[in-house]
Amino acid sequence: MSTHDIVQKLWNLCNVLKDDGVTYHQYVTELTYLLFLKMAEETGTEDQIPEGHRWTDLEALAAPERLEAYKKTLIHLGSHGSRLVKEIFANAASFIKKPATLSTLVSEIDKLDWYSARQEGLGDLYEGLLEKNASEKKSGAGQYFTTRPLIESMVAVMKPTLDDVIQDPAAGTCGFLISANHYLREHHDIDSLTEKQQRKYRNETFFGMEHVQDAHRLALMNMMLHGIEQGISYGDTLSEDGTTLPQATLILTNPPFGTKKGGGLPTRTDFTYPTSNKQFCFLQHIYRSLAPGGRAAVVLPDNVLFEGNVGKEIRRDLMDKCNLHTILRLPTGIFYAHGVKTNVLFFTRGRTEKGNTKEVWIYDLRANMPAFGKRTALTREHFSDFEKAYGKDPQAKAAALKKRKDTGETGRFRRFTREDIAKRDDSLDISWLKDETADSSESLPEPAALATTAMEELDGIMDDLRGILTELGEEIEEEAMA
Repeated sequence: MSTHDIVQKLWNLCNVLKDDGVTYHQYVTELTYLLFLKMAEETGTEDQIPEGHRWTDLEALAAPERLEAYKKTLIHLGSHGSRLVKEIFANAASFIKKPATLSTLVSEIDKLDWYSARQEGLGDLYEGLLEKNASEKKSGAGQYFTTRPLIESMVAVMKPTLDDVIQDPAAGTCGFLISANHYLREHHDIDSLTEKQQRKYRNETFFGMEHVQDAHRLALMNMMLHGIEQGISYGDTLSEDGTTLPQATLILTNPPFGTKKGGGLPTRTDFTYPTSNKQFCFLQHIYRSLAPGGRAAVVLPDNVLFEGNVGKEIRRDLMDKCNLHTILRLPTGIFYAHGVKTNVLFFTRGRTEKGNTKEVWIYDLRANMPAFGKRTALTREHFSDFEKAYGKDPQAKAAALKKRKDTGETGRFRRFTREDIAKRDDSLDISWLKDETADSSESLPEPAALATTAMEELDGIMDDLRGILTELGEEIEEEAMA
């Protein structure tokens, strides 16, 4: 049985939970509690869980007693067991109401092909479950989940090394750190390292912070199943918590967009340019956290490229302190919020504090690209030309690109000097290609394109209706029980 098949079986258990009134955004959290207990049994790591609260203890109980015992176990594990156990079960509570629901989940989880799951990799299994959850619009999990082809492409061009200290200050479910771990394992035989080197790899390579507790527990579970049990903190990077993250040589992240909830400024006091705009605050944290020569790849919305006032000051500070050598303009439709336009900024921290950016190469992967969504999936292949153009050494890019035909006025990759950018009032929101897809939307579309657009819109409407009906059903059931 493949990982995909097992993920689908696990996802189908969400229907069991839904029938018991568990909402979309609670699905994977509830399954995580049970999967942690079961996977500890499968991996022989039950010694970190107190006796009497393990999978076999839960399974041995009669069905009517099991739900009450399970709820007590969740509370108990929040303050007993290993550090990891206590963090995963911190403030844990079950949303299951019916004993029969829990018994069905225990039985179905136990019947899964765990031999195949171990062969395929329990980490990949759990990552697949997170991806499935993120693709479900009503789960609300998309905000914590960056599309995997984009992450893999960013990691591929950044080329993590065993000497790196890798940080994600907005960790979500740790997709970037997991991908960096995969890359390092593909390029190095980790098992052949000395014991000291392995300890360094597992305990001093990966660091992250997540301020939503449910996302944090999913991140811990995800990293643990990939062999990493240290470094993921629960806290707010834009508060003083963020100052506890170690200086990094590589930062990979997709920070949250928007302004601080409730208005006002972040409580972090060491930023040179205070602002309520979260992405500008995260950007300051990132380039301030890089060691000299350290590098970063960061997903940011378009407004970071052009916003005036404090935004302009932060861009200037970034280009002074770092070599902002590459910007990748991303296609629309690849994030959970419809119409959000984003970019990846690639930069290297300088050895000095001034004049580090001499030129910026911009790769336009937005103009004349498909409308990505349910019907047109973004794949790693869509980034292949960008990865080739980026090359092995971005600092030596100019010489290699002189021979390419896709640079300049008509190509996707174009160079702008620091003087060019200064003439644009330090705006980096630069496009030069005529976007035929944008023009076509202003005229009458072809029938096939019109049909595709209509189906996309219908899918969205149906998703909304299903969510409304689910919530309405839950309200009716609660009123009936009251």
